[in-house]
Amino acid sequence: MNSQVEVVSPAWRWLGISLVELGEGSATVEMTPAEDMANHAGFVHGGMISALADSAMGRSLRTLKPGVARAMSFDLKLSFISPARVGETLRATGRVVHAGRRTAVGECRVETLEGRLVATASGTFAITREKGITEGSNAD
Repeated sequence: MNSQVEVVSPAWRWLGISLVELGEGSATVEMTPAEDMANHAGFVHGGMISALADSAMGRSLRTLKPGVARAMSFDLKLSFISPARVGETLRATGRVVHAGRRTAVGECRVETLEGRLVATASGTFAITREKGITEGSNAD
């Protein structure tokens, strides 16, 4: 894991999301959904899973060089594969598919710690780069 101090957003704190691992173009985060995150059927609400996936993809963008100062999703697609249970730790791994100067695309898998696939996701992000990228094959 990265030795930098991780600043946790209020949303991450409220959802109980924590950073597990960082790699070049990837990030893994996890959360253990509480009772107040359940839907009417008693399973984890899809919006909570969506927030977890969005967080993993967004955090993966922050590993790029030159750095990404800000990433905001403007398109998000989730496919729910199996229901997640309250109290069951969910792990989301986000990966960068493409990153240019102003936009980036990510993908994510949300799984239980036992490896059961809960959801897959993809998203498009508006990004603000730190100084350094102006041209080349990676520029938009």
